[in-house]
Amino acid sequence: MLSQLSYRRRFRDLSEQEILALAISSEEDDARIYRGYAEHLRADYPASAAVFDGMAQEEDEHRRRLITLHSARFGDVIPLIRREHVSGFYARRPVWLVENLSLERIRDEAAQMERDAERFYLLAAANTTDAASRKLLGDLAAAEAAHTNKANALAEKHLDGDTKSEEESAAHRQFILTWVQPGLAGLMDGSVSTLAPIFAVAFATQDTWTTFLVGLAASVGAGISMGFTEAASDDGQISGRGSPYKRGLAAGVMTTIGGLGHALPYLITDFWTATIIALIVVFVELWAIAWIQNRYMQTPFLKAVFQVVLGGALVFAAGALIGSG
Repeated sequence: MLSQLSYRRRFRDLSEQEILALAISSEEDDARIYRGYAEHLRADYPASAAVFDGMAQEEDEHRRRLITLHSARFGDVIPLIRREHVSGFYARRPVWLVENLSLERIRDEAAQMERDAERFYLLAAANTTDAASRKLLGDLAAAEAAHTNKANALAEKHLDGDTKSEEESAAHRQFILTWVQPGLAGLMDGSVSTLAPIFAVAFATQDTWTTFLVGLAASVGAGISMGFTEAASDDGQISGRGSPYKRGLAAGVMTTIGGLGHALPYLITDFWTATIIALIVVFVELWAIAWIQNRYMQTPFLKAVFQVVLGGALVFAAGALIGSG
């Protein structure tokens, strides 16, 4: 890390040619980022992809103007200097890190890119005493501000109210299908299916440590099984439910959490204290599942309560009766 920092230059130590070269490389990188956004969104959100295509073209135009200016002032050989070579220069999130972000978050990332560039150039200009450098940095700040306005114009052109609403609705639906639905199924499975074995062992042995180990094994085992089952059940290509790995992760993690919720109280050595706390956790879990069903799956609340709470109560009763017998 120290060796990497030692190769960084301070912005105030850059020459005007190096500042111009830095601007050129930054515009080139931003154009590639916008094209990556467009390609990532093209299949599901073609209108937003068109916006990012237009923004990439604007960055290309900025780069061409900067290269023309560099050629006129310093010649055709442009120094190789990039963001990572300058201490304190704003960073960009690579496209592969935004692939899991929502459409709205990607739009926000793009807006932040323009604000970062404009703010950096304005601050740099304010702290520069050389008149030519000050003018150059001011021009770059103005270009970024104009690009922000251009982005808004492109959005208005390609994203009318109905189109934007449709894309946001599609993004929300994709979030539900990829994360909420499998996660909810996992939470239900983990919370309900582990009730019988955990409470059967609890009432049969009244040994909190044994009960905890059984609950831990049941929760982790159910999580692994549920995760692999969800991932293998549908590749998401035809159904549009999204990546099987994301769905498998959501289902597996939430299944494990659902089971651990009422297994962890048995780390308490007193049996009845642990059991009462576990019952309270079960009550909260089941009502939370009913709320999620109502909130995200549009299931009528009373129907969700009847399905989840009553079903959970029956499974608990079965486990308690078996354990007591």
